[in-house]
Amino acid sequence: MSDNWLPSLITDTPAEGYELAVKLSRVAIKLIQPDAAKREQMRPEYAEDANALIASSHIVATHFATVAAANNYWKG
Repeated sequence: MSDNWLPSLITDTPAEGYELAVKLSRVAIKLIQPDAAKREQMRPEYAEDANALIASSHIVATHFATVAAANNYWKG
């Protein structure tokens, strides 16, 4: 992964900010478990686990809160 994969938290819109929050979450998983085959192997387990999905949603929400703050909540 490039050292400059995240040049800024600034986005033009809240929708772009949310997409960035999802990307932050996905990148974190790749860094925690760099083996793509293992990630694929585990996916069916958490895909059927409501608590795991809720936890994932919480992480995205936390990242979105960070991005929103960095963008002054898009107040212009």
